[in-house]
Amino acid sequence: MTKPSPTAIRAYLGGSFNPVHSAHIEMAMQVYHSLAPLTAERNCELQVSLLPNARSPFKSQSLAPKHRLAMLQLAVQDTPIRVDELEIWQPPPVYTIDSVRTLRQRYLQDVLIFIMGMDSARSLDKWKQGLQLTDYVHLWIFGRSASADPNLPHKPFDNNKTLSDKQRALLINELPNSLPAQVVDSISELVTTSIDSLAAQNLANKGLKTLPKGRIYIDSRPVQKVSSTKIRTQLLTDCTAPIIKDSLLNHCEYLSKHLHPAVYDYIVQHKLYSAD
Repeated sequence: MTKPSPTAIRAYLGGSFNPVHSAHIEMAMQVYHSLAPLTAERNCELQVSLLPNARSPFKSQSLAPKHRLAMLQLAVQDTPIRVDELEIWQPPPVYTIDSVRTLRQRYLQDVLIFIMGMDSARSLDKWKQGLQLTDYVHLWIFGRSASADPNLPHKPFDNNKTLSDKQRALLINELPNSLPAQVVDSISELVTTSIDSLAAQNLANKGLKTLPKGRIYIDSRPVQKVSSTKIRTQLLTDCTAPIIKDSLLNHCEYLSKHLHPAVYDYIVQHKLYSAD
């Protein structure tokens, strides 16, 4: 009997990316580096993608899609991270539940993971059918994304790291009531069973219905806290001043730390976020 073709693992980090900054790339890269050894062992394809939306249903304004897409492509150009255009050209509002259904139909045999911070995860019951996301994808939640100290050094990647009992209980308690039973201890547990199960079954349009539910992994590693609002505010102030060639390193420390140089140059070139 012919073995099924290798299953791919596809992880997505959604957002408006207005603009894309260092914390976005850091989260995607942590997921990529964590999954790479597992996919190499199983000869599986690995894709980690940024999934920009047309406009968040929670925001009244956002930069034009063409500019956000261009900045994303510049920000990932030297990384293994991809940009998926599934949502960005759709007329808003575009809801995550519709996107994960589309992805599940598109990639029937693949393991799908949706990445988010705990600030988003704790409010999933307020999203449109947010608690149904795990019918179609697994969730990878960064538990410290809202409170990590950016001055602390990051620890090396540890794919088998687990939370202490106290940390685990506190974070799990932040999730909506129906989700804690789906939390697993490690990345291996999140992915390994999923790969074997999904590769062996013909899921058709059933999402993950043949499994109890998608699984949830809470990543305990710190991710720097970066504010897109603060970036836009500083750009509004500084982009009205005369532009100095190669000025990024002399510019506001916050901008130079959290914006890719090519993204900053693009913002200046197109006068984005400025008073003009």
